[in-house]
Amino acid sequence: MDRLIYTAMTGAKHVIEQQSTVSNNLANAMTNGFRAQLDSFRAVPILSSGLPTRTFVVDSTVGTDFTPGPIQQTGRDLDVAVQGKGWIAVDVGNGTEGYTRDGSLKINENGLLQTEKGMNVMGESGPITIPPDETITISKDGTVSTIPKAGAATSVNVLGRIKLVNPAETDMVRGDDGLFRSKDGKPFDADANVSVVDGSVEGSNVSVVSAMVDMISLGRQFEMQMKLLTNAENNSSKASQILTLT
Repeated sequence: MDRLIYTAMTGAKHVIEQQSTVSNNLANAMTNGFRAQLDSFRAVPILSSGLPTRTFVVDSTVGTDFTPGPIQQTGRDLDVAVQGKGWIAVDVGNGTEGYTRDGSLKINENGLLQTEKGMNVMGESGPITIPPDETITISKDGTVSTIPKAGAATSVNVLGRIKLVNPAETDMVRGDDGLFRSKDGKPFDADANVSVVDGSVEGSNVSVVSAMVDMISLGRQFEMQMKLLTNAENNSSKASQILTLT
């Protein structure tokens, strides 16, 4: 059987895998703070005793698009958007930290400040607890303060400061839960230079138009690989007919 089918088969297989990546990006086009995953193909020549006329295709994950997403004003007291580079630290259990750009926060039934997915936001001294019936403000440096709704407006209670970090992007890795973590598993140090914008959230950095164009292009590439498989089958059938006649 013509070895062409193996070349076309690997091409089709990795086109499907890349379509999965683009589909995941499209599905998260409206997810706050989402960072698009980037994939690329690379050619791997087949080395053997014969001439190197065949090349397999391998889907090579090149990482993440760290381009900031658009900041959208919501006016909500618990919404914050990281301005420029930086990340919000959250507790992912077992004493480890995850990092997100999703600043749509909430307060759970126990008064803990959490992300929308229910993970505790890390303060510089641990999770931050919000007392009930108080107005919350989050300053530019991530300091969380409250003002009693029934008391004097000048009675400000500082509860803590959201841990904001700014590690090198090469030191981060994406987890299956969509959060980023340090490659060595150790928490990053807080960076006082990272700032947030209150009353705003950062949107996804996925370009829906570019993703759709990529999806169409990948669909055409898959069709091309299928045609190669069909041609290989036709060639094999013709060769069998010729050998039968002789």
